[in-house]
Amino acid sequence: MDKLLCNQECQQRIVSNLKSFSRVCLEKKSYRPAAVCLTVVDFRDKGNLSGLQHSCAFNGAALILTRRAGNLNKHAGQWALPGGSIDKGENPAETALRELEEEVGLSLTKKSVLGYLDDYVTRSGFHITPVVLWGGEVAELNRNGEEVASIHRIPCSELFRPEVPILERGVEEGRPVLCMPVGTTYIASPTAAIMYQFKETALSGRDTRVGHFDQPYFAWS
Repeated sequence: MDKLLCNQECQQRIVSNLKSFSRVCLEKKSYRPAAVCLTVVDFRDKGNLSGLQHSCAFNGAALILTRRAGNLNKHAGQWALPGGSIDKGENPAETALRELEEEVGLSLTKKSVLGYLDDYVTRSGFHITPVVLWGGEVAELNRNGEEVASIHRIPCSELFRPEVPILERGVEEGRPVLCMPVGTTYIASPTAAIMYQFKETALSGRDTRVGHFDQPYFAWS
């Protein structure tokens, strides 16, 4: 993979790849609908994340990730993409944009929507639609202390580490747990699975499915 800069070329690549991608849309009425956003912004600092394996230019492309606050009832302290439940009358893009502003203080418009990835169903009862957004150059992000412990800009180049993806044995045959190494730590599914599909489809132009990957037990509730 060539150098990933947060520029018009990168934006056009993502749009083109997602336009030719036939996403999987699921009807899961017994699950709670939710949306998350994969927001491409410029890399400015490590966001307190050490051990990044790839050097990244100041204007390199990065994804916004958060650590959830430790006092939350669901998935406290876990890595997460900004997102949440879809409110009545909202579509996934509207939810993603609202949650992005609520959690990290970044206000974007519908024109920022580049496309969508496959729907993903979680063990904790959510039916997630991943929305890919273009943020571009963003000077500051401001966390919502009630929901977010920290905000991180993860260089997209980290998604191309040679050990990606890490597959661990799951509880069901044929459903391994997918993890993504980032810095000196790792991110587990569902966030990792969605990030991996972003790397495969949006950045690399491959029709790679991730719905069969399971989540670790700690993410089930």
